[in-house]
Amino acid sequence: MDTDKIINFFARDRYAALAGIKILRVEPGYAMVEMEIEDKHLNAADIIQGGAIFTMADFAFAVASNAGGQVTLSVNANITYFKSATGRKLIAEAQEVSGDNKLIGYNVDVTDENNDLTARISIMGYRKKERMPF
Repeated sequence: MDTDKIINFFARDRYAALAGIKILRVEPGYAMVEMEIEDKHLNAADIIQGGAIFTMADFAFAVASNAGGQVTLSVNANITYFKSATGRKLIAEAQEVSGDNKLIGYNVDVTDENNDLTARISIMGYRKKERMPF
């Protein structure tokens, strides 16, 4: 596995780049990403918008599930928000919890800079036959 090639490939994710999400760590079945909370991430109540948290968690899933080299897409996702984030940074950790040749399950935990659990997303993914270009 060439970590630099994986990171360079996912740098092409325009929406993640727009949101300011950065990959901190990646290996097959696991990824950690970070997002600095900026004004653009806040809703009208000045709390981080749920869609920003979901985007970050979905991106962590994409990186982790595709790092093994097989094209994988999410087919179902369920998110639970536990509390508002405090501080200026969020971390999302995606971890494969089940899988076979076609269907995989992931949990993605999103924590704030105080390591408080902000949200958890459970994602089911589908592994296609195609290989990733890295």
